[in-house]
This record gives sequence, C-alpha cells and structure tokens, in this order.
Amino acid sequence: MTQSKQQGRSDELLRLGDEIVARALEGGASVAEASVREGEHLSVKVRLGKPELVEEAGSRAVGLRVMVGQQVAVSYTSDLTEAGRARLVEDALELAQLSEPDPFAGGPEPALLSREADWPVLDTYDPEMGTLTADRALELAIRAEKAALDYDPRIINSEGASISRAVGGSALVTSGGFRGYSDGTYVSLVVNPLTEDADGKKRRGYHWAARRFLSELDDEVEVGREAARRTLRKLGAKKIESAEMPVIFDPDAGRAILGLVASCVNGGSIWRKSSYLVDRLGTAVASPLVTIVDDPLINRAPGSRRFDGEGLASRRNVVVAAGQLETYLLDSYAGRKLGMSSTASASRGSSGGVGIGTTNFVLQPGQETHDELLARTPRGLYVTEMMGFGFNAVTGDFSRGASGFLIEDGALGHAVSEVTISLNLDQLLQRIDGVANDLDLRTSVASPSFRVSAMTIAGR
Repeated sequence: MTQSKQQGRSDELLRLGDEIVARALEGGASVAEASVREGEHLSVKVRLGKPELVEEAGSRAVGLRVMVGQQVAVSYTSDLTEAGRARLVEDALELAQLSEPDPFAGGPEPALLSREADWPVLDTYDPEMGTLTADRALELAIRAEKAALDYDPRIINSEGASISRAVGGSALVTSGGFRGYSDGTYVSLVVNPLTEDADGKKRRGYHWAARRFLSELDDEVEVGREAARRTLRKLGAKKIESAEMPVIFDPDAGRAILGLVASCVNGGSIWRKSSYLVDRLGTAVASPLVTIVDDPLINRAPGSRRFDGEGLASRRNVVVAAGQLETYLLDSYAGRKLGMSSTASASRGSSGGVGIGTTNFVLQPGQETHDELLARTPRGLYVTEMMGFGFNAVTGDFSRGASGFLIEDGALGHAVSEVTISLNLDQLLQRIDGVANDLDLRTSVASPSFRVSAMTIAGR
C-alpha cells in the first residue's frame, strides 16, 4: 500500500470513530470510546506439493465502549451502513442502562492521554507485504516443504507447510480527547515433516519463522531443512527414569513458561486475588539472573505499539529486575482497584472492551551462548515441547507433559518423550541458574534458553 493510500485509510477510520463517539455522546453517554479496525488476511497450506487451503479475507468493524455515569457496556458491529452504525450506538446505550454501576468505572485521566507528538516511529508496517499474493505464498510453501522432504530419505511424509500474512490498521477515538491510528503487518511460515521410528511410530517435528517485514522472513528452504533436522532428532524417543535433575528450556518452551509469568503479573489477576504474586511487589520472585521487561518500543517487534488500548503513551515496563518484582501490568481500571497508576498496559479487543495485555514480554538474554549453557550441564533434560495445561496461578503449582532430549556430558543425547516435569513456578524462577543469549523476537512473548537447577522428572 502506498503512503497516500495508507494515509487515506487512516483518515477514513478516524472519521468513522469520530462519528460513532459523537452519536454516543448525543445519545446520553458520559464516556464513549470507538475502536475501528480494518484488516486483510491470507492463509495458504500445501501438503506433498499440492495446495490444500487458500483463504483470503478482509474485514472492517467497530467496537464501542460507553459509560452512562458508572454503568458500562460494550457493543460491536461489522455492519457499517447508516442503519448499522445507529444500531451499534443504540444497543450500547441500552445495555449500559441495564448494567450495574461499577464504582471503579471510567476512562483514563485526560491529562494522561498521549498526543501524536509523543508517538515514536516503530516501523511496524511493511508496505511490501501486499506483494505476497496467494500464488507467491503457495510457491514459497511448496519450496519449504520440498526442502524438508528432500533433506533425508527418512522424512517419509508431511503434514504440510503453511504461510499466513496479515495487514491491518486500527483507529481509536475517545470522548476524553484521544484520537490515534496504528497499523501493522506480520507474516509467518511453518513446516511440519513426518518420520517413522523403528517400531512404526510416527514422529512429527516442525520449524517456523515469523517477522513483521516480508524481506526479513527466514529463507523458506532453510526453514524446511531445519524442520527436517528437528524431526529426525526425535527418532528413538523414549522415557527416562524418574529423577530430579537440571532442566534447560529451549526458546519455544521457555516462551511458554514466560507466558505463565505474564498471566500472574496481570493486574486483573492481582485484584481478583487469583495470582500467587499478590502482595509480592518489591520482593525476590526469581533468580538474580532474571530480568523481564514488557517493552512496546522495540523497532519492528511483533508486540510493538505507539499507544495502549486507552490512548496512553507506550512505555517500557521493567516487571522483574534482577529477580525482584518491580511492577504489575495495569490498565486504568486495575490501577483504580489497586490504588496504583496505569502502566499503559491496556489492550482493546475487537468488541470494544478493555483489558490488560502484554506487548513484547521478554526475558532478557544472558551472556553465555546456548552451547556454553549446554556444555556446563553434565546430565539433565533439554525441553523443546510441553503439553497440557497443568498450572495453578493461585498457588503457582506447575506440572506439564514434556519432550526433548537427555543431556549427557554436556551434549544432547537421545530423544525423550512421555515424561512430566513439575515444580512450583515460584521455585522454578528462583532456581534459574543460567540464561543464554539466543533470544529471537519471532513472537511477542519471547525467551532465550535458560536452565533451572533442579526439577522433578516423572518418567518410568
């Protein structure tokens, strides 16, 4: 999309937001906030060289949050005709009249709202993304899958290769005086080869790549080859004896652990008393090697944004500093509930409702390499995948199925499957005794490899 077309789209969405807010105020709302979204999405999948899916869609919709005094309601529509817009506002106001007053309801203080002059340039939009047509995406997916199938004769089958790209923009207009537009692009590629063990058991592996800019996406042939390598490493996977031993989480598995931390520092979980981190601010909650930031200001990163879902200027929040819990992540509502200030962590869904979300939630990398971390582990478990949902946020208890590799003499040994790893998350974080430097911001929750000194492994 050219810059002039991009500007025209932003102006159009902002004008629509202006209109919806004005209608709501005229109808009796004391606060009105309109979120207008527009997007285009393409997904393709191939299997064994043949297209299985080509899906392309566009959407435009409006989400509206209104307050009548302290009665709150949200409404949503994709019908942007005159009648559809009128019905959106009418429904929201009617629902507000039926809702119970909430003494903590309200928008952010107008003085806290950001202005365009405050917004950094984060380079989240790739104007070349639209050149990735369905034909081109199919071609890339076929090449990626073929590279996996050709890598080794033991790759006998495939669950396919998929490419998705998204191009979107959104405008936020509030009666408090905020008016802003943001846009972004994202593209991903995943390849899923299959191999077969000596006992006939199928082993599935995968590798994937993702970026905001098309030109920065990893080469499709190399993604396919890496998917094949990772699949072949699973041959001969077996259980190990139950034990307590060090565990290294690779970046994908580490990201899953970090996602649990994100849920526990969410201000909604704190005021609801549904997190083991309630009343833990200023205390040690992790190893001194652990620093976790939520940073929306990283150039071209997947979670970057100029302002939050309420219009507050984006800011970098240090959540855990050298093991100490520094802050929870808060929107205005959670801040009022807890007697604290918003951390500009509001997220706004397509329905118009406001919640709390992370941006680029990142465990900061350490100094040693991945191989050095592995080399100083005489024996342990290297986890690449986890299964199940065994986590209790209130107590911190954690237990999940896992697969990966046995570490022997500082190197990866045979593949391991069908084991369970467990340890309270509070203890897990405090037992981290090594953090590698292999951070890759493919997703908005990201972690380098890290080692936990001891966890319980349930095997055979």
